[in-house]
Amino acid sequence: MSALSPLASRWFLGVNFTPLSLSRALAQITEREADAPFVFVNTANAQHVVGANAKEPRFVAAHDRAWLVLNDSRILRLLSRFVFGQDLPLAPGSDITYDLFHHYIAPNDSITVIGGSDEVERRLRAQFHLQALARYDPPMGFYRITAEIERCVDFILAHPARYVFLAVGSPQSEAVACAVLDRGGATGVGLSVGSSLHFVTGVVRRAPEIYRRLNAEWAYRLIQNPRRHARRVFVESLPVLWIALRTKLGPAVRRSHTRFDRR
Repeated sequence: MSALSPLASRWFLGVNFTPLSLSRALAQITEREADAPFVFVNTANAQHVVGANAKEPRFVAAHDRAWLVLNDSRILRLLSRFVFGQDLPLAPGSDITYDLFHHYIAPNDSITVIGGSDEVERRLRAQFHLQALARYDPPMGFYRITAEIERCVDFILAHPARYVFLAVGSPQSEAVACAVLDRGGATGVGLSVGSSLHFVTGVVRRAPEIYRRLNAEWAYRLIQNPRRHARRVFVESLPVLWIALRTKLGPAVRRSHTRFDRR
């Protein structure tokens, strides 16, 4: 299949995924023309599934309007495989970012970053010899203020880039991407890839390989910074297990209710 041919989608737990492996996702991203109209990639995890099932508008819009909705979660892949008997390929945002910088991005490629930190920017320039990196760091809570989101859009339009890394968390990154689509006129690929710039530069250490093999990268992050990650793990992501159970048992539950009503 050509890297730019139409892509299939797969509905899973309320999210319409683009079921691509890491290598196929990279092919789609890197073979797109640099000056093609702006699109964005959503790397969805358990938090996205929970948000979509709660009908949170920012998550719903992010999934509906993304060019690619890739599976960022090993937990979602396990649920897909062992609960539903399907394989939902894995294409984590951190791996996409790593491969882009190490194997695809050239020093003279135009890169725009929304978010990150001064240290992330310094290390990106030093490690990858970037000559055309532009970064804008919006203020805390910016996504609640329309004018601040528009400033992000203004910056992206003023700094055309082949790759636009949206590193302000989720669903804030996706909100910026949707605002860029609404404005029109931008080019390149937007990548909502969470903390991956911190990992690729070494500002934050990524979970060791053993944690990733055990599908426990979330546990490593929780151990390293429980205050920051506890809410995300237990409140924003853990309900995905109930969503999967409810989806799996839904037909059986409905049949049992029908039998009960007939009595």
